[in-house]
Amino acid sequence: MNARTLDRYAVMGFPVTHSLSPFIHSRFAAQTGQSMTYSRIAVPAEVFQREVSAFFAGGGQGLNITVPHKQSAYVLADQLTERARLAGAVNTLKSQARGLLGDNTDGVGLLTDLTVNLGYNIAGRRVLLLGAGGAARGVLGPLLHAGPARLTIANRHGDRALAMAEHFAPLGPVEGKALQDIDTAVPFDLIVNATSASLHDEVPQLPREAVVADTLCYDLAYGRNDTAFTRWARHAGAERTAMGLGMLVEQAAEAFTLWRSVRPDTRPVLNALAAGEGWD
Repeated sequence: MNARTLDRYAVMGFPVTHSLSPFIHSRFAAQTGQSMTYSRIAVPAEVFQREVSAFFAGGGQGLNITVPHKQSAYVLADQLTERARLAGAVNTLKSQARGLLGDNTDGVGLLTDLTVNLGYNIAGRRVLLLGAGGAARGVLGPLLHAGPARLTIANRHGDRALAMAEHFAPLGPVEGKALQDIDTAVPFDLIVNATSASLHDEVPQLPREAVVADTLCYDLAYGRNDTAFTRWARHAGAERTAMGLGMLVEQAAEAFTLWRSVRPDTRPVLNALAAGEGWD
């Protein structure tokens, strides 16, 4: 089949040079027998709307959206899934007869990685979510649906954390605080870093007392080696840390299922990435 006749998909962001999404989706396509192409498209914020329109006008079928465009994609969507509406951000767009469908697969990706791949049960646990930006909004709903005993949102600017907690309060026991006001009298069971600090090799100003040996410290950021947050967590005494590579693959599988109506097996792709494939 000529490449021009294949269904076209891509990831849009700025930058996207090192995105693993083309590798992941090409493996999903081969595994499920789908005729499609997938590419990276670097798009600065000022031309995002124009590039999205051009992609779909040219026959594109679907886009993954990454930083810094998730909130802009939310505005462009003609229809929204409930989880995208709750998050206020879109990371997946699908062409359909009634316009663009916007979805957010980040939260389900994180939850699947935690509960299935890592075997972690969130129910009844004390959870700390670091950050109050788009990444945190994308995962907060699914985390609350998993039934934690208490979920604390901590942010450098406490008013943003408090506003987010108030917005999500109908979904479960959630509170918002400034980082310096975190109550560490009882250590947290799960800490999720949804800030961008690791991208700059930095760590949020988190007291070491928040972490004990049994605390699972999860960074939404990922790399071939440890992030600044996972390094800090181990030095603070955590015996179990994880990066967001599994979340990346699981949220990609959710988007792929939305686009192609077939669910891929994520394990072979996770194994390939762990073996060093796809990084170059």
